[in-house]
Amino acid sequence: MVDLPRLTDEHLGTARTSAHGRSAHLLVHDGHLRQTLIALRAGEGLSEHNPPQAATVQVLLGRVRITAGDEQSEVGAGELVQLVHQRHAVSALEDSVLLLTTVTGLPDDDPTV
Repeated sequence: MVDLPRLTDEHLGTARTSAHGRSAHLLVHDGHLRQTLIALRAGEGLSEHNPPQAATVQVLLGRVRITAGDEQSEVGAGELVQLVHQRHAVSALEDSVLLLTTVTGLPDDDPTV
């Protein structure tokens, strides 16, 4: 069992003191499924990167901006968003903790995704 409140506090504390302003912990690695807790200090983020085949972000604490091309969306605590299938970046508008769920490594035409 994963204690999300404890891990949220722990990793946000680490992110606040880290030179890079972030901390992450892989919670689930089961076949193609990954769930990662990511803590970001306000003003920090994840630079633009290619998306996995399928992904969602649930904000556990704080508020983030997700940028994909010319589109931006803000996601706050308690909200869940499906990531678009294009390059995107994430920036923390305030100290934030995210639960990133991804599916990777499947053929593009796999109907189960």
